Amino acid sequence: MQLAVRESGGGARTAVLIHGIMSDSRAWHRVTAELESHDFRVLAVDLAGHGRSPRARRYSPAAWADDVVETLSPLLEGPPDLVMGHSLGALVASLVADELAPRAAIYVDPAFSFPRGIRGVAYKLAFAIAPRPPRSALVRMNPKWSAVDVDIELATLRDWDKRTILGFADTRPLVPPVRLVAPTLVVLAEKSLLITARVASQLRHQGMTVKTLRGTGHTVFRDDHGGFMETVVAWLRGIAPLAVPEVAAVRSRA
Repeated sequence: MQLAVRESGGGARTAVLIHGIMSDSRAWHRVTAELESHDFRVLAVDLAGHGRSPRARRYSPAAWADDVVETLSPLLEGPPDLVMGHSLGALVASLVADELAPRAAIYVDPAFSFPRGIRGVAYKLAFAIAPRPPRSALVRMNPKWSAVDVDIELATLRDWDKRTILGFADTRPLVPPVRLVAPTLVVLAEKSLLITARVASQLRHQGMTVKTLRGTGHTVFRDDHGGFMETVVAWLRGIAPLAVPEVAAVRSRA
């Protein structure tokens, strides 16, 4: 399936951004601007059932990844320099990385595991039956979000196909990548919905760099955009092939 892609920037490096469930490429607007300032061309996709992309008859992590690879392959001249994904998008990004072999990967509070037992059942029910929240509820649940991010979330929820939840009916595919194809950073929320201390330890054992941002919820880059970008840029500066210019300062936390 051909997906909608927001392409911006004209830098020498290419970054692929993959959003989480219920969201779309608009969620990355501030991250995109920061990456552009660090000499990146940005390709941010809308997964099937989200944003401007078509809806599918069936959804699964593997199908979403296949769509991304099919859509982006003609837009890439060789491997992308960076693949970044959030939540569901991080899981999809890990599958995309197996195909596109990026030079670096960043997974933000990734869906690499799922709660077991009653907690897991409660999560599924919440996704399945919860109504789309009004603005007041969204602000109350996310007090650190900017007004722009609240507006974007309301817009993306209107465009979201709720049947995408069925892509998580079977949670067995929600696992970390079997192998690392590139240096990998995992940025976790302080109270991650999906990654326990045990899973975080497993990710470190696999060779991933794992960082936790204090005071953040699941959408880390909205709760503390400045801290998130400082973490990302500092890590990228430690990767020789992708070292970002010192002159491009990270923007304020405002």
